[in-house]
Amino acid sequence: MASHQHQQHDHDDHRHDDADRHSHSHAPASFGRAFAIGVALNTAFVVAEWFFGVAAHSLALLADAAHNLGDVLGLLLAWGAMHLSQRKPDARYTYGLRSTSILAALINAIALLLITGGLVWEAIHRLTDPQPVQGSVVIAVALIGVLVNGITAWLFMSGSKSDLNVRGAYLHMAADAAVSLAVAVAGGVVMVAGWVWLDPLLTLVVALVIIWGTWDLLRQSLRMALQAVPATIDAGKVRDYLGALPGVSQVHDLHIWAMSTTENALTAHLVIPGGHPGDSFLHGACHEIETRFAIHHATLQIELADTSLSCALAPDHLV
Repeated sequence: MASHQHQQHDHDDHRHDDADRHSHSHAPASFGRAFAIGVALNTAFVVAEWFFGVAAHSLALLADAAHNLGDVLGLLLAWGAMHLSQRKPDARYTYGLRSTSILAALINAIALLLITGGLVWEAIHRLTDPQPVQGSVVIAVALIGVLVNGITAWLFMSGSKSDLNVRGAYLHMAADAAVSLAVAVAGGVVMVAGWVWLDPLLTLVVALVIIWGTWDLLRQSLRMALQAVPATIDAGKVRDYLGALPGVSQVHDLHIWAMSTTENALTAHLVIPGGHPGDSFLHGACHEIETRFAIHHATLQIELADTSLSCALAPDHLV
């Protein structure tokens, strides 16, 4: 056990010198400003939409203002999680609060699906009982919504593929931009042609597209919350790599999970009958694990198998 503790400390030094610098620095620097701009733009839009809703006696605008207030809260949630995920570890939270980014992505996915479900319900109701669009004010405000939500979504586009928390914010804003565009287009057509059924039909189509796009966000964030192997990592290839290391006769107790929406961790037991391989072996293995598989925090326990006692965690079904 003493040698295992030494390996952990040795690897921690390597991780802080290299992997942490590689994986932590980009998130707050790139998206802190984006969140600030997004929150400011959407808050101003909520206030304007509420004002014009009262002035135009439009329940639709007032309802959309309440919906957009939920978007502001969603942005604040993702922003707060981004900052909390940078908190340093302590005696209580030994990984820090990295997993808050996973929780934020999961909450945003659930909220987006619930809100979109409400849109589907309303669209179906209005298909059976169509209502005229309430004038040019509604269309103008909807177009402003396209601009505000489109700009906010664009701010998060670059990080939407690499960070699930940022992706949640991006999908939220892109969905709202699409809904606002549908309202504006349908409103204009209804005012010209009188097709009152077009507004709920377009809303229904857009809502179904949003659900399709959000489902993957929900699935991935839920898997991360349940500590599943991240979708971008092939656990079989990781096991094969570890098993092919010099002197390794067996690999067991292998666990791979996401610590946050941008960082992954691994623990494994390596049986090396020839003896402890030394610190350079651990440095090299951890560096390759990060480079090949984007696993930033790897802890390897060395076992010599020099007694008749086998590791209690050797069977794969035990944890």
